[in-house]
Amino acid sequence: MTSNIAYMSGVKSLKEIDVTGKRVLIRVDFNVPMDNHFNISDDRRIKEALPTINYCIDHNACSITLVSHLGNPKNGYEDSFTLRHIQKRLERLLEKKVEFIDDFEASKAEISTCSLERVFLLENIRFHDGEKKNDAELSKKLADICDVYVNDAFGTSHRKHASTYGIAKYVENSVAGFLMMKEIAAFNKALEKPIRPIALVVGGAKISSKITLLSSVMPKIDKLIIGGAMSNTFLSAQGYDMQASLFEEEFVKTAKKVLEDAKVNGVKVYLPVDAVITDSIEHPVDVRVVPSQDVLEGFHAVDIGPATLKLFSEAIELSNTIIWNGPMGIYEIERFSKGTYKLASAIGDCYAYTIVGGGDTADAVEKAGEKDNFSFISTGGGASLELLEGKILPGFECLQRR
Repeated sequence: MTSNIAYMSGVKSLKEIDVTGKRVLIRVDFNVPMDNHFNISDDRRIKEALPTINYCIDHNACSITLVSHLGNPKNGYEDSFTLRHIQKRLERLLEKKVEFIDDFEASKAEISTCSLERVFLLENIRFHDGEKKNDAELSKKLADICDVYVNDAFGTSHRKHASTYGIAKYVENSVAGFLMMKEIAAFNKALEKPIRPIALVVGGAKISSKITLLSSVMPKIDKLIIGGAMSNTFLSAQGYDMQASLFEEEFVKTAKKVLEDAKVNGVKVYLPVDAVITDSIEHPVDVRVVPSQDVLEGFHAVDIGPATLKLFSEAIELSNTIIWNGPMGIYEIERFSKGTYKLASAIGDCYAYTIVGGGDTADAVEKAGEKDNFSFISTGGGASLELLEGKILPGFECLQRR
């Protein structure tokens, strides 16, 4: 049976078609983090789109139209989500002028005029009510301004939206950009052609968001390392009183089932043996390290402890493929970030194939200064999770196949 990753690897890529003299619409993912003054704090997603854009420029595309979303606006235009905030950074990185289009329907004639190397950036596509509804009319309108559709937005490839899915039905040529192909190749190497043993490191807040992943990936891995708040649910399943720590009581039985499945599949599970705890997350006064079974009354577990870090690091050191999704604690707060950052260093120091999935984890790796020590850092959070879960992502499903 063909796996989901093998199937998605079979889509046609941009290199397999001729864009010369064609109007090319590229669905990019410029959903980048910004501060309160709209300064971009991480432009990695913009940089990852440049090879696809430059390829179309270098191969004399008639015009290049970039489509993206930014944030999750609720009722049409919102100034905080306008892609005008992205325009200057894009121009600087692309080293060429980018023309901003407020209303692509009103500018259809201008976009359709052939002028080599002309690049347009459309306003936030989610300002259109039909985008998230995968509205056929919006899909047709987008298709009407291009001859070639290129999806290079891996971060939204798990969504059936008009600009990521619906448009492909109405365009003769619909292919994957270089980032999409790079992402699927990285996961293919990690899961379809891995060098064993394989370690899956999972963290974050909730087991509920990763339960499908844990169930589906179990037959493929050798080690399961669990940290973050989700480990509290597993520790609770083993009878530990986690006190005021965040855990999901309704998923305790699920955690027990995951541990049983791991045993059946011969997967070694690693859980925290100690924890950093605090009397208050917002205003900590008393912060200490205790064994996982000895969390003090009223205290919160907020990070893995040093013994756990050593345990996890040893398990990682003896792995040849490592997939990491989810931080080990509340890394956004400096006092509770050591476990996540030191684990990033431990993984970065390994002579293994290392892949990071998830926005928070990628951010933590960047802040830990270990970005260059990882084999691959995915641009997709939800998309990488669904890929690991064994799903075929809609953004690939709608494209032409070789």
